[in-house]
Amino acid sequence: MDVGKTFRPQKLQTPLDKLPRRVAGKRSRTRTERKRGRYISSRPMDGEKTDLAFDATVRQAAPYQIRRKHKGVALTIESHDLRKKVRVRRAANLILFVVDASWSMAAAERMIATKGAIMSLLIDAYQKRDRVGLVVFQKEDARLVLPPTSSVDLAQKLLKDIPVGGKTPLSAGLVLAHQVLVRERAKDREVMPLMIVVTDGAGNVPMTDLPPQEEALRVAAMIKKADLRAVVINTEHEAFDRGLAQGLADTLGGPCYTLKQLKAEELYARVREEMRGIAKGGAVDQ
Repeated sequence: MDVGKTFRPQKLQTPLDKLPRRVAGKRSRTRTERKRGRYISSRPMDGEKTDLAFDATVRQAAPYQIRRKHKGVALTIESHDLRKKVRVRRAANLILFVVDASWSMAAAERMIATKGAIMSLLIDAYQKRDRVGLVVFQKEDARLVLPPTSSVDLAQKLLKDIPVGGKTPLSAGLVLAHQVLVRERAKDREVMPLMIVVTDGAGNVPMTDLPPQEEALRVAAMIKKADLRAVVINTEHEAFDRGLAQGLADTLGGPCYTLKQLKAEELYARVREEMRGIAKGGAVDQ
């Protein structure tokens, strides 16, 4: 199967990307509780007394020195003066495409566009350590066709032949995607995962005795509860749209987009916008 046309992506930028950089590294910045990363500000010390921001602590205590007993020391610091360092470090993005490869007139186009978007993201991620993966669901189950990788060569090899056709095991695709992202986040708790679900939302193969749509929505609720960001790209033709993709997106807690043309460049552009949103949101976490 063909791969959608790739192109030279624009550099992704977040508000924190404008900070000075001295070395190459990961694209998005996020605050971290680890004693790594650049010290940018401070906050009140709570919990374990670690990573003291000495300068901020002194500034916090200074105005009260005239009223405190010094007992032979120049500066008296009390526990409520203590400040902890807030650090920022570069964090990797992880984009996992979850694509409906069941039979429809648009199945081949979906796969071509997704492949093109993946390759373009990998070209962009080459020096930034971002990773991209692909879960495909069709017939009776779902497969991790491309494990999260930053390798263009590996992606080209594994994406070469992906069959389409069969029924739509939407639940299986969502379950596998959840497993992949939870596992990757356990390896690196500061990774920024983003699930891109490319489907019309019409599952028809359940994993249990529940109706397919009810089951898929329960899995979607589980994904939302796991705090995994998800976006739905609705592939249903506007004239026949039953609102299933929108319902899936609502349960996932993410947006639902219908692209005018499901092509690699448009799909990439939408992913890029969502990555900006993740980076902006992650930058305010402590």
